[in-house]
Amino acid sequence: MMRTLLTGLAFGESPRWHGGRLWVADWAAHELLAVDSDGVSEVIMRVPTRFQFSIDWLPSGELVIVSGAESVLLRMEQDGSLVPRADLGVLSRKGWNEIVVDGRGNTYVNGGGFDLMAGEEFAPGIVALVTPDGSARQVADGIAFPNGMAITPDNSTLIVAESYARRLTAFDIEPDGGLTNRRVWADLGGGVPDGICIDADGAVWYADVPNKRCSRVREGGEVLQTLDLDRGAFACMLGGEGGSTLFVVATEWNGPDAVSDAPRTGQVLTAEAPAPHAGWP
Repeated sequence: MMRTLLTGLAFGESPRWHGGRLWVADWAAHELLAVDSDGVSEVIMRVPTRFQFSIDWLPSGELVIVSGAESVLLRMEQDGSLVPRADLGVLSRKGWNEIVVDGRGNTYVNGGGFDLMAGEEFAPGIVALVTPDGSARQVADGIAFPNGMAITPDNSTLIVAESYARRLTAFDIEPDGGLTNRRVWADLGGGVPDGICIDADGAVWYADVPNKRCSRVREGGEVLQTLDLDRGAFACMLGGEGGSTLFVVATEWNGPDAVSDAPRTGQVLTAEAPAPHAGWP
């Protein structure tokens, strides 16, 4: 059974459990929010980006934000100001999407090879690595609309949601942060994965916009559980006390042309999960 924790989001994305609260990037409102387990929310800051931005934390505790349209990775200072950490524009200026930081401080950012919001035709996307010293390089390409990413607890495997290929794709993470041994982790059939997270049983939860659901699958593609919604599920994250609450960010989706003037149909929903959070984010 799902419970509504928060309503009134313009376009919620990139949920992360941090410091006893769920943090959510409200893309259309340009706001970063945090909400506690009672549904009390706070606007942490307004983010100066044209649309998409996603968040995670470095092992040092510093918040990093990928400002997608501006092709820059930002770091929040103690005074709340944002400073550039890496220029992603040298690799691509087609819009950056999701981010995950592993336990060693390596930051992975992915982006599509085309601008969906501008109505461009499909082109495959890439995954970039920003190392702890702030240098950026491409580590994977040919990704069919890269979306959510997650890293296993031992820092050995990166899993990427390929929305247009309807699959989860895995890579081995090399000592220098590079990606090798690309393989299909799960063929999702009719599933269209967006944001993802990993649990302690090694299963992956993935949000699904067109099918209006959030599903839990094991490696190989077996579906273990599905939660049906009344609107598109854009991202999910495990957290809460004990890490066993599944948070789902959902919004009514009517296409990219309707985003700016759409009513605030975004919600954060919760459900009890069979296994707690594991890995990153």
